[in-house]
Amino acid sequence: MTGVDRADPVAATDDDAAELIAQLRALAGADPAEVRQVVAEVLAALDRAAGGALREHLPETIRVDAGLDAPSPA
Repeated sequence: MTGVDRADPVAATDDDAAELIAQLRALAGADPAEVRQVVAEVLAALDRAAGGALREHLPETIRVDAGLDAPSPA
């Protein structure tokens, strides 16, 4: 069969993740509070898309920051 060889999907995903991390780091240097807000919004959207299943896999502090959970009593 002839055709274009497909790139390794894992490598492409790794490259995408590395690029996203680089962009977030660059943005964080400018305004860390803005980055926290963007990340919180992205996590909340991903959680909604996953039907609320994402929050189960996140540490409590991240869930609270993203508005996915109320903080537990101390």
